Amino acid sequence: MSGELPCPPDFADIRQAALRLHGLAHRTPVLTSTCFNDRTGAQLFFKCENFQKVGAFKFRGACNAIAALRPEQGRRGIITHSSGNHGQAVALAARLKGYPATVVMPDNAARIKVEAVRGYGAEIVFCEATTPARAATVQRCLSERGGTFIPPYDHPDVIAGQGTAALELLEDVAGLDLVIAPVGGGGLISGTAIAVKHLRPNCRVIAAEPANADDAARSFRSGRIEPVATTTTIADGLRTSLGELTFDVIRTQVDDVVTVSEHAMVDAMRQVWERMKIIIEPSCAVPLAALLEGAVDVAGQRVGIIITGGNVDLDQVGQWFGRAPG
Repeated sequence: MSGELPCPPDFADIRQAALRLHGLAHRTPVLTSTCFNDRTGAQLFFKCENFQKVGAFKFRGACNAIAALRPEQGRRGIITHSSGNHGQAVALAARLKGYPATVVMPDNAARIKVEAVRGYGAEIVFCEATTPARAATVQRCLSERGGTFIPPYDHPDVIAGQGTAALELLEDVAGLDLVIAPVGGGGLISGTAIAVKHLRPNCRVIAAEPANADDAARSFRSGRIEPVATTTTIADGLRTSLGELTFDVIRTQVDDVVTVSEHAMVDAMRQVWERMKIIIEPSCAVPLAALLEGAVDVAGQRVGIIITGGNVDLDQVGQWFGRAPG
């Protein structure tokens, strides 16, 4: 977990990732919605990574990073930390290669994601729900067991793998003016920006995050990483702070970072469930919420939106939508 920081990937790395992922990751569909087109005055194209293996885009990055390892590295074991989706992705990608995996998870991780990580065959080690606790627990596991650490986002192969979603989107939809995606640790938006700016330099790339976890927006404006200390956002996948690699890409290739309210996020999530008949989790409602809330003016434009995942803790739905479960 230490040493000289590697360089961010380039577009050739994303192309290589696409070759590695062929036959392993799903090529997810792009959906449209007349309802949301009318609401925004734009043509929206939803890249549905909620239909990806493990139910999230995270499989792309984890699978690419693990596939890039030498067999002897993989056999020594894979270790990561995750609140859920990356952990599931590492667990499944490691199982597909026959490698043992250990996932360090915060003790407040969503039940559905804990069960999924365990179901994919990984060992879980719980820790306190803080960034220092995650790092310390991973380091202890590496010292005790050995193995290769695959971080959730700040890794060239992870970023390159995430960039394949945008690569597919641009192959499937011509003439996009804007691509918008959520930002937490920054792996997805970094890979997205690298792919988009290479293939369509004039297409804008915007990151969206909850106002209650606005470290990316603050960092983007100040020019230095400003970690999030605590957050109350329900978007559990966006509670992490940017990494050095991802911030390097964001500050040079992302056009803007916008924030949305919790209310707008929940409202957008509910509308997607009701109108598009697909299940999305709170984190991936953020880009659409930014458009519906007016944080980004997209009237008359062709807009790609990366729908990042659909791993919902159904026990929380009543609380999110203001109704008692039952």
